[in-house]
Amino acid sequence: MRKLSLKELNRVSPETFKNQAKSPFVLILDNVRSALNVGSAFRTADSFALEKIYLCGITAKPPHREILKTAIGATEAVDWEYFEGTTQVIKVLKNKGYTIVGVEQTDESIMLQDFEIGNDKKLALIFGNEVSGISDEVIPLLEKCIEVPQFGTKHSLNVSVCVGVVVWDLFKKWKF
Repeated sequence: MRKLSLKELNRVSPETFKNQAKSPFVLILDNVRSALNVGSAFRTADSFALEKIYLCGITAKPPHREILKTAIGATEAVDWEYFEGTTQVIKVLKNKGYTIVGVEQTDESIMLQDFEIGNDKKLALIFGNEVSGISDEVIPLLEKCIEVPQFGTKHSLNVSVCVGVVVWDLFKKWKF
């Protein structure tokens, strides 16, 4: 066994990425306070060829030093847009046929492993603030809510880790 070189990985250029087919998912970052977490979300969006990231409220925007540190170039490939309020982008995406899915612990959450998607479903996945979660005014606008099961002493994952876990699971259900 040997580790593959960067050349052997055959990665596409940002220009090629922008023109290739995308997964039917977008991320909405609702007041995510850490720019490092935002950069990690860009890396995940790049890895799974997500359509776009929407940055809302206090969420940092590129070119922010800490975003660029963890995104390592993904901000050049992944489309993104800023909205002052998360409710604004939800209205836009609902009109475009997206199902609005929060990733939050609620009384109606569906455990991630039990959440089913159709191949033609367009999903807008909302991830909230590291301390307070998804904004209170956004919760009533959710069509569905996913919860990542946890078995330890903490009640939440770091938001960037959560993005990776959820996107991988949904990508796997959609693609394979």
